[in-house]
Amino acid sequence: MKKIFILVISFGLSTTIFAQSRKYISQFSHLQGYYNPALTGYEGSMIRGFVRNQWAGWEGAPKTYFASAELDFGQLSGQASGDILGKNAAGISILHDQYGAFAETEFVASYASRIQVGEKTNLRLGAGLNYRSIRLDGNSMTTEQADDPIVGQYFGSFSNMQVLDFNLGIAVTHPNYYVSYAVHHVNQGAINSGDVFMERMPRVGIFQAGYRNRINDNLAVATNFMYRSQSDLPDNLELNLKVVLKEKVWIGGGHRIDYANNFQFGLLFDKMRIGYIYEMPMLRSYLLSNVTHEFMLTYVLFGERRGMIW
Repeated sequence: MKKIFILVISFGLSTTIFAQSRKYISQFSHLQGYYNPALTGYEGSMIRGFVRNQWAGWEGAPKTYFASAELDFGQLSGQASGDILGKNAAGISILHDQYGAFAETEFVASYASRIQVGEKTNLRLGAGLNYRSIRLDGNSMTTEQADDPIVGQYFGSFSNMQVLDFNLGIAVTHPNYYVSYAVHHVNQGAINSGDVFMERMPRVGIFQAGYRNRINDNLAVATNFMYRSQSDLPDNLELNLKVVLKEKVWIGGGHRIDYANNFQFGLLFDKMRIGYIYEMPMLRSYLLSNVTHEFMLTYVLFGERRGMIW
């Protein structure tokens, strides 16, 4: 069975389709600023942490770790209040992902600027500087990778590659909804150093949208949508729906088209929220049947938690 798992992992890790290492995060609605720099600081100044253990129980299964800090300059100066925060925000994100023979660490520094176009509606523009370090362990290669003309030359040794790139984003936001679009790898990884064991990275288009509303004092709903496209991979479509009870607990579910379903549970506190997801792959996706666990924690830096969750 372990050999089957290795084949599944190695399917997308050759040089020509290296981007098969796409990061799946079921709680994507809590990490808006990572996917789109224009949404940096949308929920105010916050610290976020995240762990994803994919296909739990399998040796070498992908593991993802994430941490970020976002700062709204209006809150820092004490001028921001209510649902309309400051005009500028900045953030930094660190994501580490390990899958098969590859270990990848990504640093993203992002900046967003807000233009108020309505009483509570804003147009946000953002840019991010993306630095990625990729380590290849030649001792963990599969047979297919060892036979690859580019990656195979590192069989039995270690190699490292660094890539510098840019992300751009635009968003329309409101306390009850957001619509956004971002492009990752704008320069397609043209600025790189070290051992070049992968071709240029394709640009990734990311469309996100969400809506939330309070039905009464004890009940609120939130739904989110994300669509990703790039030239060398099938399109990725994810949806989720949450029900928030008394601003204390949320329950919900999500679906990744043709890939997985998940159940969600979370707790809300004055300055903190904790989320957990139990994800199950779909049988027709031809992936391993083991489940995936996700844990998420966010902490509000200034004041108390603002409004409902996404």
